[in-house]
Amino acid sequence: MEHWTEYSRFFVALFVILNPFAAIPIFIVLTKTYSAVEKGKIANITSVSVMLVLIIASLTGEALLQTMGTSLASFRVGGGMVVLLMALAMLRGQTDMVRTTPAEEAEAEDRNSIAVVPLAIPLLAGPGSISTAIIQMQRSEIDYHGLIVVSTIALVCLFLWLVLRMATTIGNLLGQIGLNIINRLFGLILAAIAVEIMANGFKELFPVLAG
Repeated sequence: MEHWTEYSRFFVALFVILNPFAAIPIFIVLTKTYSAVEKGKIANITSVSVMLVLIIASLTGEALLQTMGTSLASFRVGGGMVVLLMALAMLRGQTDMVRTTPAEEAEAEDRNSIAVVPLAIPLLAGPGSISTAIIQMQRSEIDYHGLIVVSTIALVCLFLWLVLRMATTIGNLLGQIGLNIINRLFGLILAAIAVEIMANGFKELFPVLAG
């Protein structure tokens, strides 16, 4: 079995990429006319949707890449670039256009259910988190690796559910300034993760870089 730090890094990476704290303001705005029970239902559906998307992506990612004729190394470089763009947007305090656009958020306000779109997809389960899940699943072929990856995804989504259920409380407690600080801190961590993902991809594409 891989060292436990391999999976702890994946947990941190996925949680930072999902960044449920960044979704709090959007969650509050989109559910401002909802009752407490309805907000809880939205949080439940969103968390389960994110978990299903990431698990399905991690289990089918390799087959999809083979069908498209794309190597995992190339996917790592591309996925790392997507994650890096997300990190830079978080560091600058800008809206992450890779996740969702203001137009998508505005359109969602007129819908009866916003749990799946745009909250689950693409705000949370976007290109960055999907790429990370696929890459992690292919990092090892040992027994139970896939089970541990799926379990880690489920655990991250449990924390996501907790944050969304307490979105109003956390938003009032931290305020916009507090949420911005957390967002920038996560952006810094995410930038480091993105560089590592791309570095591993480049080493596979160009073995000479590995020395």
